[in-house]
Amino acid sequence: MSEAEPAVSRWPARGRTEAVVLVLHGGAERGTGAVPPWKLAHLRMVPMARALHRAGRKNGVEVRLLRNRRYGWNAPAEDPVGDARWALDRIRAEHPGLPVVLVGHSMGARVALRVADDPAVRGVCALAPWTPRGEPVDAVAGRSVLIVHGTRDRMTSPAESHAFAERAALVAARVARFEIANEGHAMLRRAGVWTRLTVAFTRDLLAGNDGGALREAWAATGPERLRISV
Repeated sequence: MSEAEPAVSRWPARGRTEAVVLVLHGGAERGTGAVPPWKLAHLRMVPMARALHRAGRKNGVEVRLLRNRRYGWNAPAEDPVGDARWALDRIRAEHPGLPVVLVGHSMGARVALRVADDPAVRGVCALAPWTPRGEPVDAVAGRSVLIVHGTRDRMTSPAESHAFAERAALVAARVARFEIANEGHAMLRRAGVWTRLTVAFTRDLLAGNDGGALREAWAATGPERLRISV
């Protein structure tokens, strides 16, 4: 692989591939250094990728974890956005016509929300997303969006993700937002809750079966759907 390209870890489907989940890790506002495999932001998403694979492999779900070329967002370059577009191009080339679900944490969630306009993408699961004031919502038009944020997050703002969800609800097919009590940014204290919601979301979009975890969320109306406590 060329050093100019990002890296991808891949967990294949069992049998024929029917759908792909692309997992995007976090980073920092600035940082041009490389992202080695042992970088914490990348490692944090490995268990999530494996859980998604365990849940979906029998149903033809392939999971890919992208490792960015550079650690930072680096505006105006927005390096990880280009990396995610590259990964989506590869998925469409290798699996034309198959649906894709994006799962991102922190900066990776911001990236996922930015590239949701890719024609293959069906929805975005944004975990502890970095959604600064004024973050555009156009890319999620017509998509399903699940936002999950810890109430004690001090790295990214739950208030800003709520404001983003309110604006996204005007254009997205559907939006739900969960608030995990007593949880911070690293998704460690209540890891099982993050995983359960993420797996339920991908199952719902790719197989039409959320196991009940999101049924009430999608059925909720008005502001309640954007402040679901768990």
